[in-house]
Amino acid sequence: MGSQLVWQERFNIGVDFIDEEHKKLFGILDRMFMYRDQKVKSQWACKEGIKYFKDHAMKHFTEEEMYMASIGYSGFETHRHLHDSFRKKTLPALENELDQTKYSMDAVNHFLGVCAGWLIGHTLIEDHAITGKSVSKWGKLLPEEEQVVMKNTIIQLLFDMFQLDAKVISDCYGGEKFGKGIYYHMVYGTGGEEKWEIFLVFEEKLIMNTIGSLIGNESGEVNVMLLNAARYVSHQFVNRVSGYFMSSSEYGLQEENLLDYEQFTRIFNRHTPQSSLLMDTGKGYFAYCVMAPHLLQKTGEVAIKTENAVNEVQKYIDKNKENNTLDNRHKILIADDSSFMLEAMKSLLEKDYNITLADSGLSVIRSITLDRPDLVLLDYDMPVCNGKQVLEMIRSEKDFSDIPVIFLTGRADRETVEKIMPLKPEGSVKESRGKP
Repeated sequence: MGSQLVWQERFNIGVDFIDEEHKKLFGILDRMFMYRDQKVKSQWACKEGIKYFKDHAMKHFTEEEMYMASIGYSGFETHRHLHDSFRKKTLPALENELDQTKYSMDAVNHFLGVCAGWLIGHTLIEDHAITGKSVSKWGKLLPEEEQVVMKNTIIQLLFDMFQLDAKVISDCYGGEKFGKGIYYHMVYGTGGEEKWEIFLVFEEKLIMNTIGSLIGNESGEVNVMLLNAARYVSHQFVNRVSGYFMSSSEYGLQEENLLDYEQFTRIFNRHTPQSSLLMDTGKGYFAYCVMAPHLLQKTGEVAIKTENAVNEVQKYIDKNKENNTLDNRHKILIADDSSFMLEAMKSLLEKDYNITLADSGLSVIRSITLDRPDLVLLDYDMPVCNGKQVLEMIRSEKDFSDIPVIFLTGRADRETVEKIMPLKPEGSVKESRGKP
């Protein structure tokens, strides 16, 4: 079964008319996921989706904004800005790409990935913040005038370096997945505690169509030479842009990492962006994200240095190739708030299974919604949304109710067993925390 976008009770914010509109949006995108591999139906579903969004977005956003104003919601202006960005930039840009390419598979996947990711994140975080169930991720963006300078600088640089006429699709990129991506992470600092994290996200075909064509890469795929060239071009790119962010001339590159999507989202979701832009360059998608320095945390990934650059880049390429060729394996979603347990379980199972990791109940919901697993290994004691609540959600949805779930738990008491048995887990595995 392919990707799905199915409405779940967890998406409810508790305001009936808002929840009903969200259900319609989820339903349209889910229909598009179902038909995207069937050319005729895929085009029809996309057109229906675009029509629905165009017909209902203004009404829905206006009504939601009136409600926020009526209750004196403190995040009203930020929330309205997110609506405007999606309605006036993201959606028209995606629609234009579909029309220009006659609904190519790339364009369809762009539309589904960006819209589905935006809708899930916006509903579970921003809309839940209206009723106090979460905290907005976008409360610390740069002032509008600085954002404009940043956008214009990046657009001009893309033109100067590669003759690309880039357009901003979203100025609130939330980490949505688009096509095959290269996720490049850079840490700048002065030697003190204050640092900046910068993420450059390239669609693979963008690197091949720009840097690849300049260095005569005819292999049709990303290799060590191409990716290293992309790294050093990125250094120059960031150095040009960073002058508008960093007040001190003493900032220097302290660390860089190549991440897979799972690692990228794990780091990205821990931080509050100051700027997060998604662009369509005409040759592929590109995202540029800057994170607040005081929220910086260690990534836990291998840093790229001069002495290990070739090996680390080759490992990254090999890993991406392996991931792309092993998609037919059975999918296991492992959910645990302990990074130690996640990595331990992954190392145990990844040779034989396609492994996805989730470190929270929210991550579980998003993963199941967009890429249905064949089995879920679920930690019972996760904070905020525990394993029992996640399993209740899974069992309450007919499209997910048959997914096998096995609990990871250190508990064996009768009370816990009595709580979870009515939900029909397939079993439980006792964890040994802190031990391999």
